[in-house]
Amino acid sequence: MFQKILFATSATEICDHAARVAFNLARQCNAQLTVLHVLGVPSRGFGGQTVMDIKTGEDVEADDDYKAWVLEELKVHYAKQLAEADKTHLELAVGAPHREVLRKIRDDKPDLVVMGNSAGGEDPAIRQNIMAGATLHRVAKASPSPVMVVARPAASFWGGVSSIVFVTDFTKASDTAFTYACQLAQEIDGEIHLFHPVDLRPPAMDALEGQDTIEQKIRETRKRIHGRYVAHMEGIADYSIEVWEGIPYVEIVKFAREKQADLIVMAHQTQTGDRDDIQLGRDIEQVLIRSSCPVISVNKTMK
Repeated sequence: MFQKILFATSATEICDHAARVAFNLARQCNAQLTVLHVLGVPSRGFGGQTVMDIKTGEDVEADDDYKAWVLEELKVHYAKQLAEADKTHLELAVGAPHREVLRKIRDDKPDLVVMGNSAGGEDPAIRQNIMAGATLHRVAKASPSPVMVVARPAASFWGGVSSIVFVTDFTKASDTAFTYACQLAQEIDGEIHLFHPVDLRPPAMDALEGQDTIEQKIRETRKRIHGRYVAHMEGIADYSIEVWEGIPYVEIVKFAREKQADLIVMAHQTQTGDRDDIQLGRDIEQVLIRSSCPVISVNKTMK
């Protein structure tokens, strides 16, 4: 399924769920796994390689001694996974985290990027959560490679992927995500569920739509999904088409849970289309945080 995987990590508990998925996928696919850690955040007002340590918040000089110490900490943090990994190497970078991750993606062209995320509510390390979240969203928006986000424990990844939810907003970006989802479903010989949430949130000053109008929109959307995608699903026999109404990110998370999905695939950026389309493009950030299964964000620039 994947030959090259990049796991971008803060080397803290925030990324532990993502680490399990990244190492497990690399093992299952016999893939080359690169574990990338960016050393803090460059400090303003300092020259050279001074960075703010992500754990302590202190300004430190990222010299050879500090880098060697961080690399050793990385090895200790992932000691168990590294002991079972044959094709894995660790790499450090200095700079703004999202820029360095994107630089590595463009240089190495991995088949998949794996990252962790945290909503930041219960974890006492607020600084780490904010930094990890900001880095994640910037990378997902600009990455030419698909980005898998693992926000919570992903138990199903012990046994692999068999059920995929593809979420569409009928844009070109979603068409790219659909192609990617189909490729995955064909490779794993799994099932794919085509899904669109009809947004019931009214525009400012507008009245709520009547139920007859909503149900008509649902019927039309089902036909739209069938006409746009089914003809391009050669080799995939097990699929379904579903349209739910509500708040999009809530319905996506609920639908994936009901289908016991192992993976959600959807486009990150949408810049054209009607109100529902544009809003769904924004809602992916909530899906990344709330989903109980991993989410793959496919950028429209993906080759």
